[in-house]
Amino acid sequence: MAGEIHSDQEFKIGHVLFIDIVSYSKLPIEEQRRVVEELSQIVRQTEQFCAAVGTEQLISLPAGDGMALVFLTTVEAAMRCALQIAGKLKTHSELPVRMGIHSGPVSGVVDVNERSNVAGAGINIAQRVMECGNAGHILLSERVADDLEQYRHWRPHLHGLGDCEVKHGKKLSIVNFYNDEIGNPEVPERFRQTREVETTSPFGAKAARIRALIIALLCVAVVAAGGFYFFLHRSRSKTPLSTRQTVPEKSIAVLPFENRSEEKANAYFAEGIQDEILTRLANIADLKVISRMSTQHYKSVPENLPEIARQLGVAHILEGSVQKIGQTVRVNVQLIKAANDSHLWAETFDRKLTDILSVESEVAKAIADQLRAKLTGREEEIIAAKPTDNPAAYDAYLRGLAYTLKAGGATPANSLGAQKYFREAVRLDPKFALGWALLSLADSRGYITAALQPTIALRAEARQAAETAFTLQPNLGEALYAKGYYHYACAKDYDTAVRYMEQSRHLLANSSRIPESLAYIARRRGDWDRSESYFNEAERLDPRNVNLLRQHAASYVALRRFSEALLKLDQVLNITPDDIDTLAQKAGIAQAKGDLQRASALLAPLHPAPDDPSPLGAQAYQAILERQPGQIIPRLQEIMAKPDPAIGYFNSELRFWLGWAQEMSGDHTAAQASWRQARTELESFLKDQPENYSLIGVLALTNIGLGNKSAALALSQRAMTALPVEKDALVGPLPVDIFARVAAQAGEHDRAIDAIQKLLSIPYAGAFPENVPLTPELLRLDPTFDPLRADPRFIKLANSPAPR
Repeated sequence: MAGEIHSDQEFKIGHVLFIDIVSYSKLPIEEQRRVVEELSQIVRQTEQFCAAVGTEQLISLPAGDGMALVFLTTVEAAMRCALQIAGKLKTHSELPVRMGIHSGPVSGVVDVNERSNVAGAGINIAQRVMECGNAGHILLSERVADDLEQYRHWRPHLHGLGDCEVKHGKKLSIVNFYNDEIGNPEVPERFRQTREVETTSPFGAKAARIRALIIALLCVAVVAAGGFYFFLHRSRSKTPLSTRQTVPEKSIAVLPFENRSEEKANAYFAEGIQDEILTRLANIADLKVISRMSTQHYKSVPENLPEIARQLGVAHILEGSVQKIGQTVRVNVQLIKAANDSHLWAETFDRKLTDILSVESEVAKAIADQLRAKLTGREEEIIAAKPTDNPAAYDAYLRGLAYTLKAGGATPANSLGAQKYFREAVRLDPKFALGWALLSLADSRGYITAALQPTIALRAEARQAAETAFTLQPNLGEALYAKGYYHYACAKDYDTAVRYMEQSRHLLANSSRIPESLAYIARRRGDWDRSESYFNEAERLDPRNVNLLRQHAASYVALRRFSEALLKLDQVLNITPDDIDTLAQKAGIAQAKGDLQRASALLAPLHPAPDDPSPLGAQAYQAILERQPGQIIPRLQEIMAKPDPAIGYFNSELRFWLGWAQEMSGDHTAAQASWRQARTELESFLKDQPENYSLIGVLALTNIGLGNKSAALALSQRAMTALPVEKDALVGPLPVDIFARVAAQAGEHDRAIDAIQKLLSIPYAGAFPENVPLTPELLRLDPTFDPLRADPRFIKLANSPAPR
């Protein structure tokens, strides 16, 4: 038994999923045995069950007509397992199953057969919760619903049912979980019976009339109060805070500051002032401060503050505006209690540009006072500190900061803009430690995302900038974080990276960047559970950060947990509808599942810009998987006619796609010309980027297209040496993926089959657009593997169950 609990162990909290088959006792004995075995097999095949068993974090108990699964990790594990079981049951209509989930104490016992077992209220109540439902229901106790409601992706699917009376007259508050695909939206029979009794009995009818009268009186009172409130406050739509969610009183979100300058180009200044105030607040450990990445999607002065506060999980909102005229600045700020839209504090600051830093400190201190936040001596020093005395250097710093905060994240244009202005800031003030730290971060992020070409020179600048920041100010949180990020992104020294990031954590109390970065490091080490925990921590601090959510989805994709990835991506689309990169990610998942119709529906309406190569690659791959390459050739030719120098070798990657499409369409001569030009360009980039495994991989594929088998195989081996799987569990298998394709085309069938077998057994970020790992469905569709189609070993792999 995985995760065995011995009888002498103390009580611990277990997250219990109780399952049974409805009307089981009415079945013949032989049929009872068959359906239980069938249900057990379905449960054992779910990803969550296998993952929990593998880490010994699951206890499974038979229960006659069902079973109890006790997860010792998180309540989300039990919930995900329920969804995976329900998904598989959609094709098993002969199995009418209901489920119940509760978190509660469990403890080891010794049963009548003198074997270790578990028991406790957690299991008993989970069974009572389940018994309140009918076939198809996934019911939750109120405690479980409270926990899940803290995560936005679960919240829309939680539907309260009220109280259900169970054994011994006890009442449980029950919540029904369902969405468009999973669960049963019908009110369970036991709840319908209770409501009918209430309304048909004389006593029930009387109670219903009394309740109706009370509700009517309350409505009149609310309307009257609302009319009076309208005259006291500006009009805003009122959405009450969730009755389940506990919002810390000392919590705040800083909304985007309005740019009231006549010159719209001064928007960077308003953004910078807002971010600097937020950064100072974030250094106060006694406050909960939401990151700017989660607030940047809102208006400066929205009309629905209570709803925004609910979405962000805060009690207070700071609004502001900035007006820059020549060498003077006016900053208006107002602190609002979101629940009743009341103003707690407001102030206007008129300052010279040289004094603007003092405003940021004054605002942060005033807010801390209003929220009664306790400041340590160290925190007071941080809030009052001036990062530079040079106004021009600070202006350049704010311009660079604005590029790092732009929607779209580390795109080539954003990375180049940030890098340019941070370099200018430290040139104007060589002792500007914060400027050096952010220059290092811009370099390191550009290096690992390839938004900036990952050259040796870029890596050297990232290291030198981090060292300079640390030397100038060794107790600066951003300097420690920059050193950690350099060791993660550039040096791949994960132990050192974690050490610096943990040190910075004590100085940047509310920074979501640190758990986010720790999540990235953990998954590169192959510690997927720890990575998940860090992602959840980061999302609590930064719940509407679309890049963070997309990266969390990417982890699920690497693990081939596609349904969970889609839930995360839907969260992104709720924040930024029609986001091209997110829709392309969803299309990549559809391709991996073999659903080309769905992928086409997602990709066809997209019109990505030439400097956004990932969605363009996804569209090219779709055309190739459909074996209709003619539809993408004109678009790629149009882009290649005027390549964007800012995206560097990605132009050559698009040229590789063009050659592949031309080859498949039968235009061998054009394909060879495209591939030869791509090879020349890639080889020139390789001189400055000798360790760029992605570039080397594209060059290998280009060479195999040109028929140069020996060069292609050698380059594939070089890519695997540059980034071995043992060094990077997330991206390390990518060169193996490239090798499998090259070997298949080169006639090295044994080596190709071995590589494919390895890839199907591990999680990883794939080689092709949207970083989707190989799946049996892709093996059946991708023309790269056509040379292997007659091999029985390949046939078996291509028709195997989806990897877990």
